[in-house]
Amino acid sequence: MSHLAAVITTTDQEFRTQLTRLLRGNGIGVTDERHLANGAAPDLALADIRGGASSVQWALERLRGMWPSTVIIAVASGADPDQILLAMRAGANEYLPWPANASGEAVLQDALHNALSRATEKIRATRGGDRQGGRVLSFFGAKGGAGTTTLAVNTAIDLARTSKRPTLIVDLHQYLGEVALFLGVRPRFTIVDAIDNLHRLDAEFLKELVAKHKSGLDMLAGAEQVDRPGANDAPALEQLLQVLGRNYEFIVLDAGSVTHPCAEVAVFGADTIYLVANPDVPSTRNTQRLVERMGQLGANRDKLKVLLNRTSSEHLIAPKQIEEALGHPIDHLFASDYGTVSSALNAGVPLTLSNSELATQFNAFTNSILKRPAQAEAVVGARRRSHFLGLF
Repeated sequence: MSHLAAVITTTDQEFRTQLTRLLRGNGIGVTDERHLANGAAPDLALADIRGGASSVQWALERLRGMWPSTVIIAVASGADPDQILLAMRAGANEYLPWPANASGEAVLQDALHNALSRATEKIRATRGGDRQGGRVLSFFGAKGGAGTTTLAVNTAIDLARTSKRPTLIVDLHQYLGEVALFLGVRPRFTIVDAIDNLHRLDAEFLKELVAKHKSGLDMLAGAEQVDRPGANDAPALEQLLQVLGRNYEFIVLDAGSVTHPCAEVAVFGADTIYLVANPDVPSTRNTQRLVERMGQLGANRDKLKVLLNRTSSEHLIAPKQIEEALGHPIDHLFASDYGTVSSALNAGVPLTLSNSELATQFNAFTNSILKRPAQAEAVVGARRRSHFLGLF
């Protein structure tokens, strides 16, 4: 995740929606001025000056006065040299002509991409480094009970243990989130507390909000309200991810279902999206729809990974058949072991801390995330061969 946050200043909601979609397609998060932490400035500000010279002073000079170090992109209705000069004098770093009709969108996308590339280089130079922020891994389930939380929790724990880097798991579920239960901890605060206090969320306050697990993993618990986080919380959640990315190397999102009101944030905010499926017909059908839906939300297929959970020689649908149905490869297989999983859940002891075959599989999966090919591929390859032989 780039962890660059942008603010759009405009009164045109249709313009805001279209520009937001384009920014997210380029990996830039969009937030609201109200959700910025106290005293914080966005990395980027896009100012609507299509109203002409009168809007330049109102938009650009105000923004430059508020945020001296922010990279400002002026979005105008044309490329008039006089207006470009006026915008630059008022504080704009980049100038972006906005097409009058939809036929010019391809040109707009190229121009925006180039402007954002230059802006990103300027931001990195100002910061004195090339830090990209934490990696965000989003886990979605193809259906209820697919084992999404099990995989998300144990992946997060193994990342924290193996990498020795700051790692956080965030429970995005409303009311029925189970991450805390899986970890055997009792949180004092939830994700809603973080969202509602974004204006004062710094590293010290964040330490108070998260719960600590003995593995070294931090957790931001799911909400206790049945309607939060809701659709109105999506902009704040996006800003929260920006803040978390400056404090954690790995952020695991237990996103649950793609129908979650904040699912889009978990999609475009992720570096990698994991779709958790089971080797059965309903799950395969749903996963196929999920792959299509992720594309509609703007997710590149390269960052989509399918995880096949609960594989067994007793299942009639082989992984190869599932891959053909999906038109997408399976990234990793996890064996079916109800007894081990159930015992771990009831005891509040994660699978990765047990002496089991599943713990070995999670370690191989974690190594693949950490890109340790020599160690991971040997283990993963052996597991895949054994499962494929049993399923054909």
